[in-house]
Amino acid sequence: MKKQILMTGEGLEKLQVELKELTEVKRPEIVNRIKVAKALGDLSENAEYTSAKEEQSFVEGRIQELEELLKHAKVVEGNNSDSIGIGSYIDFEVDGDKDSFELVGSTESDPDNGKISIDSPVGQALLGHRVGDVVSVQTPDGAISYKILAVK
Repeated sequence: MKKQILMTGEGLEKLQVELKELTEVKRPEIVNRIKVAKALGDLSENAEYTSAKEEQSFVEGRIQELEELLKHAKVVEGNNSDSIGIGSYIDFEVDGDKDSFELVGSTESDPDNGKISIDSPVGQALLGHRVGDVVSVQTPDGAISYKILAVK
């Protein structure tokens, strides 16, 4: 049995929307492109046909990947305790600078938008900690101390 993939409800919804878009919009568009390209004749020198087939391969691979993720998804809705878990919004301080992020499942990770994976070194180090804790995280540049200011 494959391991469950933890994610937030928002993350699950995004995957479902992407799958629907690929199966109901992109797939039919590509099939139509291939049909039109075939009608043009010689497929060996038909760039449109080659391009459409490559895109079809990519889309079908992504559909399979999404179906597998959704098959093993386990939604963890918000963290109801005062300790850090998946779905927690964390306010913290590092070297006098304050910042925040949300702790999410690995498939939802998007550090540029404040979503840190529970499988990342920072996510792993913070799991289970509470407001007021100072957590040291080992990085390639040395240890960084996170002071937890709030958990929502």
